[in-house]
Amino acid sequence: MDTAIVIGGGQGGLGAAYALRNQGFRPVILEAGAEPVGSWPRYYDSLIVFTPLRFFALPGMPPAGDPRHFPSRDEVVAYLRRYAAHLDCEIRTGQRVSSVVADRDGYTVATEDGSLFHGSVVVAATGTFANPHRPELPGLAGYTGKVLHSAEYRSPAPFDGQRVVVVGSANSAVQIAYELADRARTTLASRRPVRFTRSRLYPGDGAPVWKLLEAIGRLPVGPLLPPHGSSFNVVPDYDGKYRTAIEEGRPDRREMFTGADGTELRWADGRSEHVDTVVLATGYRPALEYLRPLGALDRRGTPRQRHGLSTSHPGLAFMGLEGQHTILSTALHGVGADAEHVARTLRRQVARSTPALLARPRARARAEVTV
Repeated sequence: MDTAIVIGGGQGGLGAAYALRNQGFRPVILEAGAEPVGSWPRYYDSLIVFTPLRFFALPGMPPAGDPRHFPSRDEVVAYLRRYAAHLDCEIRTGQRVSSVVADRDGYTVATEDGSLFHGSVVVAATGTFANPHRPELPGLAGYTGKVLHSAEYRSPAPFDGQRVVVVGSANSAVQIAYELADRARTTLASRRPVRFTRSRLYPGDGAPVWKLLEAIGRLPVGPLLPPHGSSFNVVPDYDGKYRTAIEEGRPDRREMFTGADGTELRWADGRSEHVDTVVLATGYRPALEYLRPLGALDRRGTPRQRHGLSTSHPGLAFMGLEGQHTILSTALHGVGADAEHVARTLRRQVARSTPALLARPRARARAEVTV
């Protein structure tokens, strides 16, 4: 049985391991953290997943509960723990990958503690949380106050009484600014207006937007999407609380600031004011530096891939990239379709590169994950 090295034990890595087993591979997951739950425990405390349980499942194990429920961060962590505990594959924690080298019959993966792992194929599923995007904002050039990324934000408590500006227009920016507004004087600053959707999954069988999402969620249209989902930042606002709060100035929303002098930010209308903290809710980029020596990334650190398969290195695949295979490639609901496509293609690549593998028996029974 061919070994598949899966780098990263979050949602993408766990889903990939399930699909790889179904294609006759022996998956070995290398997870840098202490347990295979990915970056979820490090997200901010109040995070609520923007899709309900109906869209919340890794392959082989649907979550228990009301399909209308929107899970919290801690509920996602608990689900991933259960999934990993019942996934029949080897999981090595505390193994941070430092490099991947192509060899004669696959790849050798090295970790920071000096361990070496060999596999016929490698799936890079390290996500993006370890690489927060901090854009060069001209307006911040002279700012000397505190600047942090949303990856460092946990709760509003440390910001009591402060003047805070949250930069961004997507879901995290709105959620963070909304809860900060109860403890600090908060502004949401962005280059484009916040776009909300009020469409609900229920009552009944579901609203059209959800039915459409469910229908197209498996279509392989990922490569057609703009980079980093820039045109798809729509904030779910099912009861209208975010829109109402912003309209009432809790937080207020403004165009991006234009300059800074010390702790003073200057706005487009010429006004300046003291700001204690700027929170950048500006997204993430792929955390794949361990692949740079292999030549699998372009100069910007973006993987050379199409539909999750490396275009430069056969036998190398990716999970959890924006614009990878479907519109849901970075979401829990999209893991199954992406993992199935990646695992099936890797099996074909291995068979073509080593004709003798065609004679090997392949596992026919699908792997099962049971609660």
